This record gives sequence, structure tokens and C-alpha cells, in this order.
Amino acid sequence: MLKNKEILYPDLSYKLTSLFFETHNKLGRYRNEKQYCDYFERLLIREKMKYVREFVLPPSFNGEKRRRNIVDFIIEDKIIIDFKTKTIITKEDYFQMRRYLATSGKELGLIVNFRQKSIKPKRVMNTDLYNKKSQ
Repeated sequence: MLKNKEILYPDLSYKLTSLFFETHNKLGRYRNEKQYCDYFERLLIREKMKYVREFVLPPSFNGEKRRRNIVDFIIEDKIIIDFKTKTIITKEDYFQMRRYLATSGKELGLIVNFRQKSIKPKRVMNTDLYNKKSQ
């Protein structure tokens, strides 16, 4: 079990969360996903943060077609970010992030839904990777 003192990338997560809020405050709740990504990317450039946008993850099994898993952002080669513009975050969104984490080998993903009145980034951990490290 992960303890509070073992929170993954606390400083980077905090910084990203402030940029999510800045994006939401500037654009409101009725834009499309690409518009939020465009504005957020400008903030990443301003902050001189290392990132990759719309990164295509490699196939996760033999025979899988390319371009099945495209993440919105990978930040500092550590955190995957998935932007949403929908009424609610669903189990499928969590499963999608888990798939991204498993395929990429990253430890942490953040799902951010800009449609809601107040944003609440959701942290998703690659528990399979964490459990392997703990053994």
C-alpha cells in the first residue's frame, strides 16, 4: 500500500495542477479537448517544461494495429496526462489510463476533465509497476 510520504512526483503534480487551473480559468468549461491542449501546451512552453504531445505508444501485443494508444501529453518523461471534455469521468476513462500506463511503463497518469464547473484532476497509478518495485 502506498503511504502519503510516498506520493509520486508531488512537486511536478502540484505544478501541473496549477497549470490545469490556469487553463480552466482562462478558457472556461465549454471548449473542445484540442483547445485545452493547445492552451496548456503554451503554458508548458512558458514554464520551460519538457513534454511530448500526442505521443503514440507502441503496440502492446503482437498484431495490434499502430496508433491505438495516443496520449495527450507526457510530462518530464514521468507523468501521462489525458484531457477530457465530458459530463463525467467514467470507468472506461480509468481503464484507458491504466492501458496507457501499462504500455508506456510510466508510474503515474492524470485525467483532467475540463467540462465540469470545478476541475478535479484524478491521479491514476500504475499499480502493476509499483507492486513489482515493492517485491
